[in-house]
Amino acid sequence: MNLRKIIETDSLSLRAAYLKYNMSVIATECVLVVPTELFRDLGYFQGFSADVARYLPRLLDGDQVRYLPRGDMEEDPSFKQLIPYVLFRWLADDGTVHLFDYQRGGGMGEKRLHAKRSVGVGGHVSSLDAAAGHLNHVYREGMQRELAEEVVIDTPYSETIVGLINDDETPVGRVHLGVVHLFEVERPLVKPRETDLLDAGFRPITEILPQLESFESWSQIAVRALFS
Repeated sequence: MNLRKIIETDSLSLRAAYLKYNMSVIATECVLVVPTELFRDLGYFQGFSADVARYLPRLLDGDQVRYLPRGDMEEDPSFKQLIPYVLFRWLADDGTVHLFDYQRGGGMGEKRLHAKRSVGVGGHVSSLDAAAGHLNHVYREGMQRELAEEVVIDTPYSETIVGLINDDETPVGRVHLGVVHLFEVERPLVKPRETDLLDAGFRPITEILPQLESFESWSQIAVRALFS
């Protein structure tokens, strides 16, 4: 075998090993989950609940929280993956409410939501966030990490946790539980960092409402609950 052939063969082997390693990391990623039974014990609902005080402190008190492989959890409705779901609202000078929205590209994590529009930014809390210490800090670390990966926020803002989303009517919803954070931004200066946030920007809520059927179910639930 000549030298060029040896180099090409070694290069292909290294590339295959790298791809195999990345696939292994993705397959074994561990995410924060709570038992679905705990959620039901606290009070089952379908859709949106504004009763944050009833659910969130108990979900984050730590005694039943686990970090389990994401690949398994995507198909196991006996657990709920806890997901920070951030909405950005900007109030224009004329009083018009605008929301940041975008279309999910093919490279985003949840393949079942590809091509859907969304008003929510966020993602899984990972075992990698556990170094933050107390579970409340871990949750916030996960939220801030996801935001930093997906968007650039170049404006002051205030934040409020306004509710939770549960949607057992879709395969994605059955294994996730959303915590809705509303960021009130002073200026419409939020832009995508993640390349798969397509056609992103602030739009008047009056334009979004008539098109809600093209949005993922969590966005439909949140927008109807908060802005209808």
